[in-house]
Amino acid sequence: MKKFFQKLFGAPEEVPVVEEEISEGLTTMPLDEEELDTAPDVVRRIVPEQFIAGSAYSVGKQRDHNEDSLFTFSATIASNNSIVPFGVYIIADGMGGHQNGEVASEVAVRVMSTHMMNKLLKPLYSVDSEMPQESLQEIMEQGVMLAHEEVIRRAPGGGTTLTAAMILGNRMTIAHVGDSRAYAVFLDGRMKTLTRDHSLVRRLEELGQITAEEAEIHPQRNVLYRALGQGEPFDPDVSSAPIPKPGYLLICSDGLWGVVSDMDMYQIIAESPSPHRACQALIDAANAAGGPDNITAILVRMPE
Repeated sequence: MKKFFQKLFGAPEEVPVVEEEISEGLTTMPLDEEELDTAPDVVRRIVPEQFIAGSAYSVGKQRDHNEDSLFTFSATIASNNSIVPFGVYIIADGMGGHQNGEVASEVAVRVMSTHMMNKLLKPLYSVDSEMPQESLQEIMEQGVMLAHEEVIRRAPGGGTTLTAAMILGNRMTIAHVGDSRAYAVFLDGRMKTLTRDHSLVRRLEELGQITAEEAEIHPQRNVLYRALGQGEPFDPDVSSAPIPKPGYLLICSDGLWGVVSDMDMYQIIAESPSPHRACQALIDAANAAGGPDNITAILVRMPE
């Protein structure tokens, strides 16, 4: 296991030593989730480091079924003076108006998550499994391609977006197709978009043919030129970046970011006591704004 960590990250991280002074006669009891989230930093700091993830989704106010799918998995591996938090987080948004959109999103999430867990989780936990020879980006790209092929096979005529994040230690790798989004949310108020929308209006905006304001109200703003199950050749975006530490990773479908501004999303996240509560508040805000589409959000709090 130690060699696996060193291959990915170099030298292992030192395990921090936490000194405690306990007074005589002092009694203790575990804090509940809300108390932990509102306690001072010295209490909230957790060893070993780990990702805290919340999620929520809704059919919205104007749809009769939900074509979104999601997957979250968080784990922590601590051994031989190494601490490596591990997480896999995926959102797929079945394309409205396409046959089998809800099937396409479910298939994409299941295939992508299975591939990533087989490639990465088994070697991390099993002493008998061989380390993957591919890079993390290659593993993610392979997963997207397998999901694309399976969507074509199981949901002919269907299509879906796919935004998947895999985090190991202090690095995250993101694979992306479509117009769901991943954001890095920093505690100083910044929200950085980590993905590029594969939509017609975004492309027109990039070419300077329309403004950002015109893109927001364009009648074809939901038309995608790249999606799983739709057309060849197929080319997913795959990139790696440091985690926003301290901060959050937000993954969401366009049912959220399309109706709630970045500023409002940040305000909700900053004021919520936990990722779980934040996700539900984000969904509530999108529904309060009309809920024109299915809404899905995953929020992952990074170690401090």
